[in-house]
Amino acid sequence: MEQYWDSRFLAEGKVWGDAPSKTAVHAGGLFREKRVRKVLVPGAGYGRNTAFLVANGFAVDGIELSGEALRLAAVHDPVTRFFKGSVLDMPFSAEIYDAVYCFNVLHLFGEADRRRFIGKCRDQMATRGLAFFTVFSEKEPSLGKGRQSEPNTFESKPGRPVHYFTHKDLTAHFKGFNVLETGLMEDAENHGAEGPHVHMVRYIFTERAD
Repeated sequence: MEQYWDSRFLAEGKVWGDAPSKTAVHAGGLFREKRVRKVLVPGAGYGRNTAFLVANGFAVDGIELSGEALRLAAVHDPVTRFFKGSVLDMPFSAEIYDAVYCFNVLHLFGEADRRRFIGKCRDQMATRGLAFFTVFSEKEPSLGKGRQSEPNTFESKPGRPVHYFTHKDLTAHFKGFNVLETGLMEDAENHGAEGPHVHMVRYIFTERAD
């Protein structure tokens, strides 16, 4: 996986441009309402979403596997504290966070690692801490393309398996959390050979249940 992302960031640079995802804007608003201060962003990429959160007054730590992405992040978002490594190797610090924002990372793992990843995030969240995760939905046109490795999980691009979540599937992953909000959101992108296109992502906004 590290090689896939290093190659992609090296070839395409800031793959998704400078603007934050619409989901980051929505999450930021929810975090402000809940008076969040410290946010953890696993799978931070080159910092387009972390930079947005920093600009809106949050203290942000990011975790990123790709060294090429972190090279870009050093310029794009010099404020966020980044840790290099896999999110499956969390924690990288003893910090406890008010909230976690995770954009399109959870669906890149098999079922066992998805649940392990969520558990690791929960361990670093404060009591009643918040989590906002986005994932590919079953409404993505790439569903069913490529080699199938698990139910609803396909390698639509070589070296990048993706799990496509239904609403029921996503909420079932967040046992130990109170679900506050779920939804579908169109997230526009324009990059690479695909050109302009829209992803149908699911999001879930939860509170740690203690």
